[in-house]
Amino acid sequence: MRLDSHDTSNIKVRSSSGGRARKAGGLGIVGILIALAAAWFLDLDPRQTIGMVEGAQQALPQRGAEPNAMSQAEVCAMGPYAREACDALDSLNATWEPVFARAGARFEQPVLDLYRGGQVTTEGCGSASSAAGPFYCPADMGIYIDTGFYEQLATMSGTRGDFARLYVIAHEYGHHIQNLTGIAGAVRQAKAQNPSRANGLQVRMELQADCYAGVWAGLNRDRIEPGDMQEGMAAASSIGDDTLMRQAGRRIDPENFTHGTSAQRMAALRLGMEGGDHAACDAYFE
Repeated sequence: MRLDSHDTSNIKVRSSSGGRARKAGGLGIVGILIALAAAWFLDLDPRQTIGMVEGAQQALPQRGAEPNAMSQAEVCAMGPYAREACDALDSLNATWEPVFARAGARFEQPVLDLYRGGQVTTEGCGSASSAAGPFYCPADMGIYIDTGFYEQLATMSGTRGDFARLYVIAHEYGHHIQNLTGIAGAVRQAKAQNPSRANGLQVRMELQADCYAGVWAGLNRDRIEPGDMQEGMAAASSIGDDTLMRQAGRRIDPENFTHGTSAQRMAALRLGMEGGDHAACDAYFE
């Protein structure tokens, strides 16, 4: 996929050893409408859900500026994977911000935290080992990626193409979209109220994030290159729950799925890519 070189003034990037100040803001009417839909699907009290969405960003911990061990430019220059991730983040921001603007909703960029190996300490979700893979922390709006994961992904998927890596960051960005719209908070509330639904709801969350990753690609289809679709499908297939269980020598147990099967993940990515319509991704919570 052809990406423009990033402009560090357009993105928020850090290394895991540094921090950035956060700013709170409202989510707008779109977040409230999505929250109402989520409340209906998840069998929640709509009044509680709306209040949760309206206060989502205000509830984020307010921090003063902290010194960064590295500047944003230095973080993005750590290596080819870092440069690529920064280019992708710039593209993702440029793609999603207008979507929120057209809907009259408040948008806030996530912060991309790039690190290599070992353990990372988040601002809002505690510590995590690099073995956990890429993840999104809703409390600090951070996308955390150990760039070493990309080498593991290449082995798992059988492709070293760039779109497999871009799919990963676009998927985590999809969780950021869920955070802004209130879907993530509504799902957390539903899990707490009914733990027996937790796995099923988590699978829906992950598939919708896959769909949002596809939407980004679909809205930038003029930059898609031959083979990108195949690379994305190979990556999605390689990290399906059934495939991972089979490769680990475990019995395939749908009750323990957390991300969906390989077929489901490929279908979700394809759904977003083919139409480039974020509304199509609402199907996972209808």
